[in-house]
Amino acid sequence: MNDTQTAALIAQAASLTVGDLLRARAHSGAQRIAIEQGGQRWTYAQFNERVNRLADVLRSAGLQRGDRVAVLSENRAEYLELIFAAAKLGVIVAALNWRLVTPELAHCVHLVSPRLALVSPRHAQAWARVPGERPPSLEFGPAYEARLAAAGAQEPPAVAEPEDGLLILYTSGTTGLPKGALISHRAAIARLHACQLDWDLQPDDAFVAWPPMFHMASADQCVSTLAVGGKVIVVDGFDAGRILDAVESDDQWWLLLMPGMIEQVIAEGRRRGVRPRRLKRIGAMADLVPLAQLAEVSTLLQAPYANTFGSTETGLPPLSLGVLPAGQAPASLAKQASTLGCVRLVDAQGAEVPDGTPGELAFRGPTLFSGYWNAPETNARDFRGGWFHMGDMFARQPDGSYAFVDRAKYLIKSGGENIYPAEIERVLLADARVADAVVVRRPDARWGEVPVALVARRDDSLSADELAQRCRRELAGYKQPRDIRFVREQDLPRSTTGKIQRHEVEAWLQRSQAGDTAAS
Repeated sequence: MNDTQTAALIAQAASLTVGDLLRARAHSGAQRIAIEQGGQRWTYAQFNERVNRLADVLRSAGLQRGDRVAVLSENRAEYLELIFAAAKLGVIVAALNWRLVTPELAHCVHLVSPRLALVSPRHAQAWARVPGERPPSLEFGPAYEARLAAAGAQEPPAVAEPEDGLLILYTSGTTGLPKGALISHRAAIARLHACQLDWDLQPDDAFVAWPPMFHMASADQCVSTLAVGGKVIVVDGFDAGRILDAVESDDQWWLLLMPGMIEQVIAEGRRRGVRPRRLKRIGAMADLVPLAQLAEVSTLLQAPYANTFGSTETGLPPLSLGVLPAGQAPASLAKQASTLGCVRLVDAQGAEVPDGTPGELAFRGPTLFSGYWNAPETNARDFRGGWFHMGDMFARQPDGSYAFVDRAKYLIKSGGENIYPAEIERVLLADARVADAVVVRRPDARWGEVPVALVARRDDSLSADELAQRCRRELAGYKQPRDIRFVREQDLPRSTTGKIQRHEVEAWLQRSQAGDTAAS
C-alpha cells in the first residue's frame, strides 16, 4: 500500500458525519427517548430504524450523494427523519420556509434544483402553486408511512464525508430574495461541540423544538441534541401552554424564547404558577428585549438569559458564551467570545480597528457554513481575506467583551454623522413601559436622513415627551429621534426569528407620510 492510499485510509478513519452519530446513539442508547411529539414517543432504536427506511426510499428514488431533497412542512418528527436519512446518504436537505409567498418559494426551490420534495398535507397546496418545473413529491401521512413500511431497515453504506452538505437554510430576504446557506456535516458537528463546550449540552437534556425547523434556531439544536442522545420535544409552532408543559415535565437544556413572544410566556407562566423542573438557560437576542422583561422572564423561569450573537452562517458562535443572571435587568449586554472561533473587528478596508471603535465583525472557525448556494459573487465578497464578514458592527471593550452597535448595512447618515439605530433602541427599551421599539431612517431636506422611532407600549400612560427626555439624557444630540410614534406590538413586522424587519417598517413609514401629505 502506497503513502497516498494510506493517507486516504487515515482520513476516512478520522472522519465523522451526522449520520454516524445517530448510528452510534442507536447502538449505545437504543431505548432512550429520542423524539416526543404530542402523545407519541420514539426511542433511538425506533427513530434510527425509520431513518434507515427513509434512506432506502430516497435511494430508490435515485438520490445520490450531493443531490438535494426539499422539504416544505411544519414541525414534525418526519422532518428530523429526513435530515438524518439524508445525512447518511450525503444528500442535502433544502429546508423551505413555508411563510414565503409563492414567488419567493419558487426562487428557493429553483435555486437548489432538488430531485425530490417531501411535503406535509398542510402545505401541499403551497407546493402545488410553485410555478415552473418541480420535482416529484412525497406527502407526509399514509403515503409516506406506506413507503417506509415497504422499505429496507438496514444501515445504508457510509458514503457521506465531513465537508458534504447537510442542510440548506435560507437567510432572511429583507433587501432581496433569500440566499441558501449551505451547512456541512463538519459545521453541524462543530456546532454540537460549541453547544457542549460553552452551553453544557448533555445526554440527559431535552430541547423543545417549537421554532420552525427550516430555521437554525430549531435545526441546529435538534441535530445537536439528537447527536448526543438527548430528547427533542417537537411542538408545532409557538404555543406558550405546550412549551411550559415541557418546562415542567423535562430537564431542559435551552428554552429558546424570541422577542415578541416572551410576554405571552410570562402571562401564561403566571396564570398557571409555572414550576420549572430544570432549565440551564433561556432566551436569545437579549438586545431586542426590554431590560425589565429580561429580569421578569428569567425570574419566572428560574434560569439565566442567554446573551447570544450568532447566525445561520456561523451557528451559536461567534459571541454567545455569556449569560445574564436571572432576575436582573443587566447593566450591559456586551457579548463574550465563543470558544470555537476567532473574531476580528475591521474597517471598510479590512484593517482591524482599535478597542472602542465600531468595526465590522469578521469570523473564522469550524462552525462556519460552506457559503451561499450558487452565489459566487456574494461568497467572494463575504469571505474576503479568508474571514467571513458578518455585516454587523461591534466595539471591543477594555475587558475583552464586545458591545453590539448595529448592522453595517443599515446606517442612518445624518448631517455627515453615522447613526446606528440599535443605540437609540437600547435607550427606549430600557423604559419598563416599552414593550418593543424600532428605529428607522426618514428622508430629511436639511440633514439628508434623520432617525424616527416606532414604539409599542405596555402602559398607555407613557408619553412621547418622556421618551424624548430619556433620549436627550442618554444620547448625543444628533442621535435624537426626530419623531416618536406609538404602534401596536402585533403590528410590527417580524422575521421567523422574531426580529423586527426594519426595511418593512421604513417602507410603511414612507407610505404613511405620503398619505398624510396627500390628505393635507
